[in-house]
Amino acid sequence: MTGGRGDPELLDRLVGDSLGWLDGARASFRLPPNVTTDADPNLTLKPLGELAELTQLIAAAHPRADIRERAAGLFDFAWRETGEGELFAELVRGEPHATYPVEIYGAFAQAGRRHAGVEELVRATTRLRSWRVARDDHTRTLGVLNAERRIGLAPHTDFDAELAQTGLGRLPEPWALDRKAAYGVTHDVFHLTEWGRARRRLSPEHAGYLRLWLPAWLENWLAEQLWDLVGELLAVTACLPAAPYDPVAWQRLADAQAADGSVAEIGDPTRPDDPAEAFTACYHSTLVTAFAGTLARVASDEAAAGVWDGAGAMLTGCIPCESETAP
Repeated sequence: MTGGRGDPELLDRLVGDSLGWLDGARASFRLPPNVTTDADPNLTLKPLGELAELTQLIAAAHPRADIRERAAGLFDFAWRETGEGELFAELVRGEPHATYPVEIYGAFAQAGRRHAGVEELVRATTRLRSWRVARDDHTRTLGVLNAERRIGLAPHTDFDAELAQTGLGRLPEPWALDRKAAYGVTHDVFHLTEWGRARRRLSPEHAGYLRLWLPAWLENWLAEQLWDLVGELLAVTACLPAAPYDPVAWQRLADAQAADGSVAEIGDPTRPDDPAEAFTACYHSTLVTAFAGTLARVASDEAAAGVWDGAGAMLTGCIPCESETAP
């Protein structure tokens, strides 16, 4: 990896083209009439929630106004799809112990999109004893804790204690990191840093571990052409202090982007003929590409500006967010 100076033209093209494809795929993000009953949330609410989470970040952080505007339009679209929050009230009433409505609503609440009825409900449900039952997935618990903080709820457990139980917290042997564990580590970083908004929260120990091993992990999943995970690892790299820039990895990701702006989760740019299958195969990796490109662009601008602290290390910067307090 090189220093923090990136290729703004390549990064902006990646982000802009990805958002163009996502904008054209709005129909595939729309929620079906049975979304609160028997629809699979992994195929309906999850894509919309991820669209909201990442376009909110891009709309706030990207240095180019046209890209911010397009991302903001997608975020507004996602909010309208929820009936401006009414959907979450229905979901919480139907599944008071489920965490996913709170997690998705938290992304909107952070941006000031709030619904009084939802907030009244979650203040009650998150105080239930069943809500505070320990969860096996500590990474997911970090996401729940972030959602509670975004909404203004009392955390149901200690963030640092949960982080210590995650893959990142345990600093696993790098050669033993399989695909599932790698996704866990990337999301540990995203939850810890508020999706890149608060990169100072990475401890020197965690940052050093990631800086040392990210190049090897990237090389491995570049060889497998797992572009979704490559994008997440590049996003993590952009969260590091004095964020290094890997021109080879970024060019490989750019080469994997199809002419229409989409990025396949894995493999070459060939898309399934069925539109629904093509959407499922591309939406998340395309979103991640736009997200990672935005974080790398911010880091590149910091490097170009030469912002140094007194110890001679690049300042880690912080994209503005509503709360700068530790989780």
